[in-house]
Amino acid sequence: MRLARVEEAGALSELALRSKAYWGYDEPFLEACRAELTLLPGEVTSRRTSVVEIDGRIAGFYTLDGQPPEGELGNLWIDPEHLRRGIGRGLWQHAMGVARELGFTTILIDAEPHAEGFYLEMGATTVGTTPSTSIPGRVLPRMRFDLK
Repeated sequence: MRLARVEEAGALSELALRSKAYWGYDEPFLEACRAELTLLPGEVTSRRTSVVEIDGRIAGFYTLDGQPPEGELGNLWIDPEHLRRGIGRGLWQHAMGVARELGFTTILIDAEPHAEGFYLEMGATTVGTTPSTSIPGRVLPRMRFDLK
């Protein structure tokens, strides 16, 4: 696990899009999500972006947004070729460790619907829904994790 580098913004954005595509969304849907899934170079640092590498290639990343006491897990994406290998759990644990160190007490997540089960397994609770910023009329699970 390491901090992401500014020059990796494009690769991270493409990884997020590949990960979203894994769930079978069609091209028009993915294009509608592209802007939301794009991490700009200036955001890599400001959004506290960390990556995990396997064999020198980025296998997943997360962003931790906000200021204590309440933050947001803005992204947590795994390259589809590395799914179901514990990488998501490792990224989650790292993100929550960083959040604790920074003084966060609550982390909110606007979850990809297919990932809601993962976040529930990690101990988050679904507290409602939030409108998608990419797809009009679509809602996402709004989740909460209280750091102990």
